[in-house]
Amino acid sequence: MPSLVRFRRSRRRFGPLAALGVAFAGQVAGAVGPDARVLAASTAAGLALEVMLNRRHRRLSRVLSKARADVMVRQLIRDLLLVAGLMNLEPHGPGMPYLPLCYGLLLCYALYFACQGAVAKVRRSRTLPVLTRNIDASALRLRPAPPALLTRHPGVRLIGSGLPATAGLVAAALTGDGRWAGGGVALSVLLAGTGLAVLLAWLLPGRRPAGEAEVLAWFDAWLAEYRPTVGMYFSGGTSSAYQANMWLEPLAALGGRPVIVLRERFMMQKIGATDLPVICVPKVAHLMRLEHSTLGVLIHPANSGKTSQVLRIPTIKHAFVNHGESDKLSSCNPYAKAYDEVWVAGPAARERYALAEVGVDDRDVVEIGRPQLTPILPYSGPPAGRPVTVLYAPTWEGWTDDPGNTSVILAGENLVRALLADPGVRLLYKPHPMTGSVDPRAAAADARIRRLVQDAAGPAAGEETAARRPAKERRAFPARADGAERMLLQGVPEPGRASAHAAGEAAWDEAYWAALGPREHRVVTGARPALYSCFNRADLLISDVSSVVSDFLASGKPYAVANTGGLSEDEFRAVFPTVRAATVLTPDGRGVPALLEAVRDPSKDRLVAVRAELKEQLLGPADPPSPVRFAAAVEALARRAAARGARTAVPAPRTATEPDAAARRDRT
Repeated sequence: MPSLVRFRRSRRRFGPLAALGVAFAGQVAGAVGPDARVLAASTAAGLALEVMLNRRHRRLSRVLSKARADVMVRQLIRDLLLVAGLMNLEPHGPGMPYLPLCYGLLLCYALYFACQGAVAKVRRSRTLPVLTRNIDASALRLRPAPPALLTRHPGVRLIGSGLPATAGLVAAALTGDGRWAGGGVALSVLLAGTGLAVLLAWLLPGRRPAGEAEVLAWFDAWLAEYRPTVGMYFSGGTSSAYQANMWLEPLAALGGRPVIVLRERFMMQKIGATDLPVICVPKVAHLMRLEHSTLGVLIHPANSGKTSQVLRIPTIKHAFVNHGESDKLSSCNPYAKAYDEVWVAGPAARERYALAEVGVDDRDVVEIGRPQLTPILPYSGPPAGRPVTVLYAPTWEGWTDDPGNTSVILAGENLVRALLADPGVRLLYKPHPMTGSVDPRAAAADARIRRLVQDAAGPAAGEETAARRPAKERRAFPARADGAERMLLQGVPEPGRASAHAAGEAAWDEAYWAALGPREHRVVTGARPALYSCFNRADLLISDVSSVVSDFLASGKPYAVANTGGLSEDEFRAVFPTVRAATVLTPDGRGVPALLEAVRDPSKDRLVAVRAELKEQLLGPADPPSPVRFAAAVEALARRAAARGARTAVPAPRTATEPDAAARRDRT
């Protein structure tokens, strides 16, 4: 079986490349033969393969480009083979106007190179030093981007503009009439020239966006007008946006004037729906302009290489809020001592930093709870008359081989099989978004688990659910839209948009779960339904040592943790306090039936009181509520920032019109 899987993967990976080689070999045979029909058929096959490479095998296309065999080189070889075939064909070969055809083809490719240069120039002119969302940027003379065919798909553009020339050469080879070749080349020259003219029009002074200096001056003016007080700073990879998105609602609920500060351009559309102003400042030099703003506090949901850059701004106080509370070693990273304060959920995290001895002063640790957890519904009793809904939400493999990392590799399949063996169980499998990003074994195990769940759900049930599932709402952007156009389209939000979006998400969730049915297994991926929505539908959580466990404790429902680190159960509970109120499962999954029985019969659940005690230790007291404590922490840190600013303020230079200056003149 593994050999068969590897063969299928190799066929998918190298099949198109082999087919492309066969098409070129056919062209060579048709040109040397010569055989017009073989030449025409091979050329058509090659063009069809180019379209397939662009749509379905873009990774292979990128590999070919790195090997200096990009679409331009391939198309040039294709056209030259057609010309060579025409020269060898009899009896009409000598009568063909070869020199004009070659000049015409050279002009086509010259125009293509000119288009490439114009595309680079247009992109550079539209790459602004600052990107925004939910801010009126009309003063920057933003306009829609050029058509995507001209700017984003060079291979499609070349094939499209060069298709008439190639088709004309093929027709000339089949009919012996050189007018087909001449007409095709002329049409290709016209198409390429038109595309170049359209691109050059976007470089006219009246159609260019504002330049760098003007954009930065506008940004400074916006900061002075908006006067931000608190913000969230975030930098990360494509799959890490969830770390910032969990703080959007708590940040929006604060008073003052919040702002979101990003560093990567792609992250602008990864951040979830919000009415808060969002700014992206990729360059460090431009980021330093925040020093002269009213921004006093930045919260940080994650550490990144670019975090150190913003920490250099002395006028801002920085608080590390993390993107979850867990017993992982990463939850007490030594990097945390770089921040002014470390905000944690409850006493357990404070103790964790003290025991870790990573340089975080206990006076800088502030307990704020977890303000995100308000949507989680409390335990309402055991399932009655319906299946037990089990949420298996393992963490990812992490950067280190610490005990408590993902159970997917060693235990995932056994746990899933044991759960699926019980006909009274509905399984929701929600893997971590970064599963498999470090260890390929985790990616392979995740794929096998997904197949198990999907096979158990059955193809008919899956198709029916897919048909009834509500469509996910996405921002509607034209295909051509670049950062500047999206900035134009995402101006000041309409009043009430945030509440309308929240209502729409709630309606979507209800429709999703209604369509799923009470007995249908499901692999849950993507941003929706959200993790907390899965919490509210689950009767039991099975997870690893992660923040998922801490958050689930807010519900008071039973949970289990897989022990895959080779520790005894006593050692496992001693090393990881979050496991104290959990049922510990071994990698073989033998404890699953007893766990399910305890969920169905609360009298067999011996951990109710322990969960309540652990909840307060991990998440802090219920009164005052976490959002109140979060707001108080922001206000206190803002006061510290203001006090520091008052102490270090440099007096403004006096002018000759001030009273003391006039007095000095009188004395003299």
